[in-house]
Amino acid sequence: MVSNRDLRWSDLDRQVQVRRRETSDDGFTSAAGDFEDLGAPVRARRTDVSDAERWRAGEVAASVMARFLVRWSPFTAAITPKDRLTCEGQDFAIIGLKEVARRRWIEITGSARADL
Repeated sequence: MVSNRDLRWSDLDRQVQVRRRETSDDGFTSAAGDFEDLGAPVRARRTDVSDAERWRAGEVAASVMARFLVRWSPFTAAITPKDRLTCEGQDFAIIGLKEVARRRWIEITGSARADL
């Protein structure tokens, strides 16, 4: 469990950009567009998931899985699995979100293709 005492501002050493797919709806049909940046970049701590954890999860494709810890805010609390996260040029599909230490942190688990 992470608390304020366990984590310092300097531990949030990465910048992540939240991206959201824009959709258009004319009342009859809706079409999904491209992912676009949502808000300003957010500071985060990145922790790569070990190969043993991926193996137990049954992962077979070449991918990178990581967990990002960001400060809780109304903006970060509104992130959903439909969004994407970009960190250091890699686009991560969000596969898990959880609140850590009530309204202190949000942990985002993401997966990115490593073979692209």
